[in-house]
Amino acid sequence: MFEELQERITELEIRFSHQSQLVDELNDVVTDCNLRIDRLQKENRQLQEMVKSLSPEMEESPDE
Repeated sequence: MFEELQERITELEIRFSHQSQLVDELNDVVTDCNLRIDRLQKENRQLQEMVKSLSPEMEESPDE
């Protein structure tokens, strides 16, 4: 009985360790994605400003 309980505890500890590592890795991925999104948003705003400054007289067509 004691050995069985000890095995279950060991298995849970192993699972917890793996899940903890996975959560850390996922956090790194999410953080990286957020940084990329931030950079892309900034670049997008800059490009929009460039387009506006290059052709301020342009109007959107009715289809847009």
